[in-house]
Amino acid sequence: MKVKRIVANIAATDVAAAKTFYQDILGLEPLMDFGWIATYGSSETMRVQISFASEGGSGTPVPDLSVEVDDLDDALRRVTAARIAIEYGPADEPWGVRRFFVRDPFGKLVNILQHQP
Repeated sequence: MKVKRIVANIAATDVAAAKTFYQDILGLEPLMDFGWIATYGSSETMRVQISFASEGGSGTPVPDLSVEVDDLDDALRRVTAARIAIEYGPADEPWGVRRFFVRDPFGKLVNILQHQP
């Protein structure tokens, strides 16, 4: 058996609220929308990962999701323009990532990161 995909499912009373954060800010593509469920993703091939942690690193809480981007400064500009509060960072971490934490419209803590060269 081979795992083909891992999907994060977030309970939401207002499914449409995901569009602003996940599509407009993070640039994910709408893959499916039945009203009661909306799925955003990317046509790019991504690795399958699931992490288990006792803390989020550098003494932070464990984030609900981690989203790796190719341009953290652009992501930070988009989040700031949308007036979303930054809960941590941006910070250059000793394990080679630059990141910041925000909350999505559903209160989930999202770690937005870019690996350093």
